[in-house]
Order: sequence, then structure tokens, then C-alpha cells
Amino acid sequence: MSIYSYPERGKWGSSKWRGNCSGFFYLDLFKQLRPKSFIDPMVGSGTSVEVASEMGIEAWGLDLHSGFNVLRDSILGCVGRQVDLTFSHLPYGTMIKYSGEVWGDQPHPDDLSRCISVEDFYDKAILTLVNQRESVRPGGYFGTLIADHRIRGQYISYQAELIARMPANELRGVLIKAQHNTMSGSKTYSNMKLPFITHEYAILWQRPEKTVLLLPVMARQAYERVQSSWKVIVRSALIALGGKATLKELYDQVFRLAPDKAANNLHWAAKVRQVLQTYTWFKSIERGVWALA
Repeated sequence: MSIYSYPERGKWGSSKWRGNCSGFFYLDLFKQLRPKSFIDPMVGSGTSVEVASEMGIEAWGLDLHSGFNVLRDSILGCVGRQVDLTFSHLPYGTMIKYSGEVWGDQPHPDDLSRCISVEDFYDKAILTLVNQRESVRPGGYFGTLIADHRIRGQYISYQAELIARMPANELRGVLIKAQHNTMSGSKTYSNMKLPFITHEYAILWQRPEKTVLLLPVMARQAYERVQSSWKVIVRSALIALGGKATLKELYDQVFRLAPDKAANNLHWAAKVRQVLQTYTWFKSIERGVWALA
């Protein structure tokens, strides 16, 4: 079955957490994939981990609100071992703002619901998925739950973009899940001619069986297939290097991550320096040494 509907959210997690997914979805997902171990790097109020624990699945719940930053910290490094399944519930762009509203007193700069643009969201979502990919064993699954968004009449298909940017040969399924009790469904839009978005997508990828257990090698195929921007590649390289590196270390790591991109650009090292100096994602801490901002 690839179409799901859960009118009730169940006993798990907290109904006060906006956008909380029904625990029955995770119940069916776990029954289908049968993982023995599971990580949710955006656990929110804890629904997924509560369901997993009830089913006897070893589970870890990480989140920005509890100190784990999926854009800066390695999921694998935090948990200390690879698992069968890593699944996230990404923010749906800026539809619901979490830091400073659902939790915390102030907006957090690395909160994916606080992205400055749709492209910024795509970059950070891909970083999240690559991080998830690192944390699963060869043959294990990773995925996310995401909905599309209509902004001032423009239809933003987040799921289509994520699928296009991740390796096609690792895609294993797209499940359609009905949305219930949405905020938009309770409002009236005088000029709205198109139907409301009342569905979301669970996208599943599978890490290949024959893969070396190193982030640069695992990420290489994704970046070769994906038209990733240089800033995503450079940031992923810095994450793999622990968040701080010399230019030489960074050049070596970037070449491992995206050999084709480097081979097709005679001035790729200059491009790396340009990215470091242009984007606020990076900061110079001393001559020739860069870190995540």
C-alpha cells in the first residue's frame, strides 16, 4: 500500500507540537521496513521514538531544540553506530516556524523552518539527507516526510526537488499520506481557485550494499548526480572534517566529494575560496583556516 490516511494522531508525542505527525504512520512504516534500530534527527515532541520503543526498536531522537544541529553535527558521530533506518520529518519550508515560536525564545539560524529562501531550504534539506545517509548501514533505509507548499499562488514542490537532487538509483519509494486538520483548511481564500494541499509525501531511499563507510565516498554519488551548488559541497566537506579545516584539507575533501565538478572547472580551488568568502555559512578563524559560521 502506498496511500495512507490517519485521521487520529494517537497517544504518542504531544498534540501541542504543531505539525506533529500521527504515530500510526510510524507504526505502519516500522511494520513495513522492520528495522531493529532507528534514528529521528528531527524528533520534535518524540512521536517516532515513542512508537519505536513500544515496538522494541532501539531508537534515538535528536533535535535542534535539544542541542543537536543536523547541519553541523554528524548523526553517526552523535549516535556512535550505524542503524537500519533514519527518518526525518522536515519542516515544510516556512509554513510553520519552529524556533522562537514552537520552542525557544529566539529564532535559530540553522532552523530549516527559518530559511531565507526556497533555494536555501533545498540546500539545507539535502545536507540533512546526506547526513542521514551516512548514519545508516549498507542496505539500510533513510527518508523524510515532506509536503508541498503554495506561496502567494506559486506551487513549491519540495518533494519533487528533493527527489531530483538525490541519487536516482537509491530511490525506493514515495508514499502519499493524507493531511488532516490543517490550518489552511479552516480558512477562506476569496481568490483561491485551486484545491488545497491536503497530502504529504514519505520519500524513502536505500543506501547501496557495497559502500565504503566514509562520508566522502557515500556522498560522492549523490553529488555527482545532483546539480548541487558549490556552497553545499563546501559545507558538507567542512562537516566531514569536523567543522574546521585548513584550505589544503578542504581542497582534498571537496575533490573527494565532487571529483567531476572539480575536473570540469580548471579554477575549482578558486571557486572554493570564493564560496568561503561569499557566504555567511563560513568564517575565517585565522589565515588559511576556515570553519562553519
